[in-house]
Amino acid sequence: MDRPLAVGMTPLETRREVLLHVATRAEELGFSRVSLAEGWGHDAFVLLTEIALRTSRIGLATSVVNVLGRTPAQLAMAAATLDEVSGGRFRLGLGAGSPALAEGLHGRGFREPAAALGRTVREIRRLLDGERAQPLPGARGLRLAARPPHRVPIDVAALGTASTRLAGELGDAWSPFLVPRSGLKAAAAPLEEGAAAAERPRPAVNPGLPTAISDDPTHARGIASWWVGFYLTSMGPLYAAMLRRLGLGGLVDDVLAANPSPGTTIVPDSAGMLLDELVLWGEPAAARALLARWYEAGVDEPTIVLPPGRPLDELDLILESTSPLIGAGPRG
Repeated sequence: MDRPLAVGMTPLETRREVLLHVATRAEELGFSRVSLAEGWGHDAFVLLTEIALRTSRIGLATSVVNVLGRTPAQLAMAAATLDEVSGGRFRLGLGAGSPALAEGLHGRGFREPAAALGRTVREIRRLLDGERAQPLPGARGLRLAARPPHRVPIDVAALGTASTRLAGELGDAWSPFLVPRSGLKAAAAPLEEGAAAAERPRPAVNPGLPTAISDDPTHARGIASWWVGFYLTSMGPLYAAMLRRLGLGGLVDDVLAANPSPGTTIVPDSAGMLLDELVLWGEPAAARALLARWYEAGVDEPTIVLPPGRPLDELDLILESTSPLIGAGPRG
């Protein structure tokens, strides 16, 4: 496979040694980028710095950090530092986060998240480009003393209409997660609108694709069902609302009906289509075929997102099965 393919981990993966292993193995296997999401565990910038010092070629990204966890200046300084440490390999991925993160961890109110995301992206871009910060009234805005040696791309994670339009207006890439393949064009319509309104090219389309690959198809289906069931039942209403907007509400209802109590992640046969729409799953050949269909749908640099908490040999199988270097051939 000669098209760029990134690999990412969710905030639920808190084993530092696993994150470091995945990053170094991904470089060996020809992946274009490794991204770390930040939630309530490790600091993504610190870990990416460690990864930068252990690698030499692979791109690095936050995918994503939420804009309410730090000030724009802190985010800009972290991005500028990682750009320098990595030799220009870093992309800053930002998202609005969630009420649980903003209010439950950072003590910040979660109000008008798309507007907060827009303000933050604009301020970071201004600082990274050498302009002064927008200060409080009566104060003098400062510039970063350590400018990044390279232009740091800013990617915007978005699912809602307003935030996706913002990604088109301001972002270097749009990074949705759990978007259905058949609904990708409709989901990207606000992206096109935002880019047109700003009179700029449409940003790259770089979705995160949850992954469940195993030589045992039953095991693979179980992990794929976990992805869909967990995110629809335990991660707030955003994913369900997005899928309803894209015409898959009946399948969402079937999943919710199959999981009336917390702790289960069943995807009934009636909603099985969601697995192929949302997840790279199955035996290696089947998963590679699904990945090819994502490229055909128009994605630029997808990110395969590894399931958290799985044994290293299972994660290595996923990496080897999708590797741009060896994924099309036998493992070894």
